[in-house]
Amino acid sequence: MSETLYDRLGGRDAIAAVVESFYDRVLDDDRIAHFFEDTDMSALRAHQTTFLASVTGGPVEYDGADLSSAHADLDIDGRDFEIVARHLDEALAEFDVSADDREEVVAAIAELESAIVTAE
Repeated sequence: MSETLYDRLGGRDAIAAVVESFYDRVLDDDRIAHFFEDTDMSALRAHQTTFLASVTGGPVEYDGADLSSAHADLDIDGRDFEIVARHLDEALAEFDVSADDREEVVAAIAELESAIVTAE
């Protein structure tokens, strides 16, 4: 049985550490921080950890709201999406995730862009 991306990333604890760094970066970025002003960040961090664990092949099932519904009223555009993706890549790099594995994570998120980008 081949090792999953989840395993290569180091499992749930490692993903949680990446998520912490990722949201620190996002919240420090004035271009996108406003999207999170009224958000319970502790809950969102836990939710995002589960989400990333799921999309990377971990032994968890994502049971959150569908992405289109969750992002429908946020007016996120393609530029916002790219900024967030860049912060995710940088957070992964901070934890010495290989370039190939970082690319695989970002590609998995990019597949969801049409559900997240809601700006006309």
